[in-house]
Amino acid sequence: MIANISAVIITKNEEHNIIDCLQTLDFVDEIIIVDSESSDKTVYLAKRYTKKIFTRRWDGYASQKNYGISKAKNEWILSLDADERVSEELKQEIKSLNFDKEGYLFPIKNFFLGRWLRYGGQYPDYHLRMFKKSKGRFSYGIKEVHETVSIGKGMVFKLKNPVLHYSYTSVSAYFHKFNSYTYLEASGRFRRNKKPSWYGVFIRPTIRFLKYYIVKLGILDGIRGLLFHSFSAFYVFSSELKLYEMYKFDKKEIKWRS
Repeated sequence: MIANISAVIITKNEEHNIIDCLQTLDFVDEIIIVDSESSDKTVYLAKRYTKKIFTRRWDGYASQKNYGISKAKNEWILSLDADERVSEELKQEIKSLNFDKEGYLFPIKNFFLGRWLRYGGQYPDYHLRMFKKSKGRFSYGIKEVHETVSIGKGMVFKLKNPVLHYSYTSVSAYFHKFNSYTYLEASGRFRRNKKPSWYGVFIRPTIRFLKYYIVKLGILDGIRGLLFHSFSAFYVFSSELKLYEMYKFDKKEIKWRS
């Protein structure tokens, strides 16, 4: 028998995604949405599926998600982004679980410019998305943008079927998020007093491209693979330059590391 599950989603101006996301959550016991003051119809549309919608000024990805977790009535949490969908196969797999672990890793299947990415480390891209509330909370790892769940030494299990991630349906959509993400990553490193480096500007982007496009066979995804991994390398380059810009604006001394 399926355990009672609370799905937690954070939103901001997701009217084009939220219905498709919520329609795949018909098997959970509770849906909680933490909305960061959307100016579109996100909240209006979400009210068709849940009354538990909380408006909260943006305070970072981890903080918003942890706030949603604190509002959940159930022990089991399913964390989903608005541009993600629970596949029908994953739904059936979740229903068949004994829930005898403390967390479950979902493979993420990434949609980019009309097709699924299969190589270059993009599939299966495992993330801990379902876990016990008493064990897990979101925090930031090495990167300042991508939050992760930590449950200590709790036992986790990998599921076979994927979450479908429709993050980048167009080049415009990619660069809309690109500017925000690179700024957040640079500002996080700035707060931690991490200084920019020539290595970060020129070498890291090149290494990233070669690692994922060549070594991990992103080349097999064709033109989409070339574009995705070129954009990813440019992401590293851009965030490093934004970090440099923050130091210059703040008039802090910069000693470039080689």
